[in-house]
Amino acid sequence: MGMSSNIRHYMKYIFCIGLAVAISLSAMAGDSAGDAKAVEGNWKPIKAELAGQPMAEAVMKSISLKLENGQYEVFVGASPDRGTYTLDSAAKPKGDDDYRDGGGRITGKTFPAIYEVNGDTLRICYDLSGAKRPTEFKSVVGTKLYLVTYIGRRSSWFHKLCSGGL
Repeated sequence: MGMSSNIRHYMKYIFCIGLAVAISLSAMAGDSAGDAKAVEGNWKPIKAELAGQPMAEAVMKSISLKLENGQYEVFVGASPDRGTYTLDSAAKPKGDDDYRDGGGRITGKTFPAIYEVNGDTLRICYDLSGAKRPTEFKSVVGTKLYLVTYIGRRSSWFHKLCSGGL
């Protein structure tokens, strides 16, 4: 019973994180065409921390993120979350604002974030409190900072994750 409670807790936060990521990516879309194109596609998390605590592997495996034309769609299991994102590649570190507009209890919220694209890897740090954009890629105990690293569809790791090979 304690395990399923923990999984539900993680899934709730992951869902919020996915939303934040989508919002962060929307902030990036408003920036350079290169970054906007680089973030588009399907992404799977390979590492995540919320408030300084590592995300359970079972929860990460249930998450997928799709970014396309300033729109995001995050699935945590079968539960979708949708919204828009804007990119700010001129900011240092690069910024992203995700706006939740797909319905549900957090509709209308904006989650400030920073992002970094490196090949088939996308790293995002969200402030799920909505207070301010993070200044570094770090998740700290006592905060609502969500740090997640995704791999993209072109990566051989992505294909292994999707086929259950990892």
